Amino acid sequence: MSVIRDTYARFEVLIHEIGKFGLVGIASTILTLGIEKLLFGHVGPTTNVVIANSIATAFAFIGNRYWAFKHRKSDNVARETVLFVFFNVIGMLIQTAFVDGNHYLLHHPDSDRIAFDAASVIGIGVATIFRLFCYRAFVFKSVPEAGSAEELASQPASLP
Repeated sequence: MSVIRDTYARFEVLIHEIGKFGLVGIASTILTLGIEKLLFGHVGPTTNVVIANSIATAFAFIGNRYWAFKHRKSDNVARETVLFVFFNVIGMLIQTAFVDGNHYLLHHPDSDRIAFDAASVIGIGVATIFRLFCYRAFVFKSVPEAGSAEELASQPASLP
């Protein structure tokens, strides 16, 4: 039992971050797919993905910044915002590659809603893995608290 407790304690922050990131991601995915459904047949597949992802990105930023990664405080919200948008644009390009590959390379017609949805969901899945890595590594970086072991380790040793 102590092995489970120790393992949980070791990965507690990661578990909570992934859980909250997942909930924000599920809500963003539902928003994305809902907007894609509304736009299907009215605009092309690429335009559809770009519009839906742009709206979902704004929602995801608020959810991730102020809930999933709120414990990773930063003084530079502008930097976080720019990086968040940058990595979401790359994520959108990943999803668009799947949707466009389905449409232009596999030659599925504009009316094939099932193929569009399948390509979109696969693209969202791959882009989500990319985004989680980038958010944790580059966007919502941990800032060590004053006097923490991490901060002390990063300071040069002083001579007596």
